[in-house]
Amino acid sequence: MYNITVVAGDGTGPEVMAEAKKVLNKTGDVFGKKFQFNDYLIGGIAYEKFGTPLPDVTIKAAKDSDAVMLGAVGDWKYDTLPPEVRPERALLGIRKELNLFANLRPAIVWEELVSSSPLKPEIVSGVDIMIIRELTGDVYFGEPKGVEIRNGKKVGFNNMIYTEDEIRRIAHVAFKTAMVRDKKLCSVDKANVLDVSRLWREIVIEVSKEYPEVELSHMYVDAASMQLVRAPKQFSTIVTGNIFGDILSDEASMLAGSLGLLPSASLSDTGVSLYEPIHGSAPDLTGQDVVNPIATILSGAMMLKYSFKMDEAYTKIENAIKDVLKEGYRTKDIMSEGKILVGTKKMGDLIASKI
Repeated sequence: MYNITVVAGDGTGPEVMAEAKKVLNKTGDVFGKKFQFNDYLIGGIAYEKFGTPLPDVTIKAAKDSDAVMLGAVGDWKYDTLPPEVRPERALLGIRKELNLFANLRPAIVWEELVSSSPLKPEIVSGVDIMIIRELTGDVYFGEPKGVEIRNGKKVGFNNMIYTEDEIRRIAHVAFKTAMVRDKKLCSVDKANVLDVSRLWREIVIEVSKEYPEVELSHMYVDAASMQLVRAPKQFSTIVTGNIFGDILSDEASMLAGSLGLLPSASLSDTGVSLYEPIHGSAPDLTGQDVVNPIATILSGAMMLKYSFKMDEAYTKIENAIKDVLKEGYRTKDIMSEGKILVGTKKMGDLIASKI
């Protein structure tokens, strides 16, 4: 029995999470595994009940579980709340509490969805990129930070900061990942301008000496953002810092045509890992049965692979999704001419039926 803490969150988070649970339960039946899903609150819905977006009871449940599955947080109605209690703060908080330092975000363009990409088929066909984003440092966590008055004017500031150990830790994850892919790693930084990036590059080069089989390259973040659109197939595994990884992985998601397709895994070297789609809560679509559950279903599949070492089960879910797409079924975000439009629940049912 695997004990999984589920924090579905706000907006459409509970809708896509329901479909992920459905597929995971069917997969568990096939492989003789049982999943105990324990639901807790996070984000805006948690603030409404507890006065905080990340209650202590949720933190404790997460730490006591075998893995955590997260939906999405946020809603426009919370935009006027003080920064310290806005739903998005819960994401930073749970990452810190669980020491989730390595975020793995695959960007894969399946042949069945090449036509859904806004880019030409010859550019995106065959794209298979793993972006490894450092998750607990950089400007999101750096101190000092804040807003203060200087010479009578408001000044906002955040500190982009990385320690040698933080860089070394994420670099090892990246090199190990590259070793089981095609032994190519691109480190993305801004070393021509930023001191912190110069340290980043120095440490990544040091770590590379432990992985002589891996071909290491470096690219400035602005160049990388352009190359992801111009020639994405040049990339296999990318490692970068928190803010650059946040931006680049969202950009990479559009190679496949929709944020609703991309999962992620946030890994810890000391305990529980967390799995979530990279998309937001889409509060304007809540309750309409139109959002794409594939990213959340794939996040569940990543949980099976990375937390429970069920590689075969991961492949089973991925193949089930491909089979449904081959049959022409599409949610609204990836719909194209001649395909069959289905809603959130129906897509989940179809995928589960293929397991």
